[in-house]
Amino acid sequence: MAVYFLDSSALVKRYAQETGSAWVEALTAPPTGNTLYLARITTVEIVAAVTRRQRGETLTAADTARALADFHYDLAYQYRLIEITASLITHAMQLAGTYAFARV
Repeated sequence: MAVYFLDSSALVKRYAQETGSAWVEALTAPPTGNTLYLARITTVEIVAAVTRRQRGETLTAADTARALADFHYDLAYQYRLIEITASLITHAMQLAGTYAFARV
């Protein structure tokens, strides 16, 4: 069990198949018990990314509807949202500077 912060470029792989989808699906599978955080703006970006794929004809209308329904379900039951505030950004920048070369 671990804690992850997912941005839209990673999370969209759960709802639209592309390179890295299998890794994201494994990471986000409920049985792992991982805690998953998203910035609130990520919700908008995921909807935009999935619908853009439909407009680009890489997802059918049915696949788009299923992906968005899955996302909304996961949003309600699996993800934890973070509000991005100026103080959070400042703190994150300080942490990034402090731990830029730390090994995990």
